[in-house]
Amino acid sequence: MENMTEVTMFILMGFTDNFELQIFLFLLFLAIYLFTLIGNLGLVLLVIADSRLHNPMYYFLSALSFVDACYSTVVTPKMLVNFLAENKAISFVGCATQLFLFGTFGTTESCLLAAMAYDRYVAIYNPLLYAVTMSPRVYMPLITTAYVCGILHATVHTVATFSLSFCGSNEIRHFFCDISPLLAISCSDTHTNQLLLFYFVGSIEIVTVLIVLISYGFILLAIVKMHSAGGRQKVFSTCGSHLTGVSIYHGTILFMYLRPSSSYALEHDMILSVFYTIMIPMLNPIIYSLRNKDVKEAIRRV
Repeated sequence: MENMTEVTMFILMGFTDNFELQIFLFLLFLAIYLFTLIGNLGLVLLVIADSRLHNPMYYFLSALSFVDACYSTVVTPKMLVNFLAENKAISFVGCATQLFLFGTFGTTESCLLAAMAYDRYVAIYNPLLYAVTMSPRVYMPLITTAYVCGILHATVHTVATFSLSFCGSNEIRHFFCDISPLLAISCSDTHTNQLLLFYFVGSIEIVTVLIVLISYGFILLAIVKMHSAGGRQKVFSTCGSHLTGVSIYHGTILFMYLRPSSSYALEHDMILSVFYTIMIPMLNPIIYSLRNKDVKEAIRRV
């Protein structure tokens, strides 16, 4: 052990060593990334530019779109560079920064999805008091709290992970610095880190999913009480996109992180990681714009 030196940089192994496949993946993920940026940042600018979208629902949606753009940017540019570069190294500090930002935006997204469910409950269950109940004094602290939770959660895992010793292999069998692949190459005891990952991610998932389920439980009661078929259809179209986004995101996160370490499989985990770090941020603008009449009309006006 005395002859081993501490790792000062890591090598991101990525998907494959096949050059032709790397070129194909580079072009594919570049197109997805550009679409993600255009879709999400375009949605943010649309909400800012169109006064008809100046209400809490679209403020939450623009906050989510901004987080998605950042979430994808933390991972994708480095991955694209590594497809074409021979040197796939990332510094110790760079790896820690990537893990911290990835954790921050991932947790913030979970909290924002929960806040959006509560917002929909307030709008549908008591529409006459919506403007009062969801005033700036309410929705601004909700958005701020989502970011604070993301920063605190990411700080815990970043500090815990990079307090470990990395004195053996520095090859991360992944395309970005995620917790599980880093724990796999550490020469320290990672039992505490695995418990932190399970309990912290589990707690956040339980709380945010419960908020979503309770909110939609009340929304369902409101739908049952509605006598107008048109009113019910409007509620379904408003809530359907959010429920779709929530189901895809939380389903992937639950399967990814709340599993026994014995079931860790590199290939499966890399596919899941692509889905929730790259595909979901691309899909969200489509989900929220195609099923939303106000957004479609705002796009036409612009």
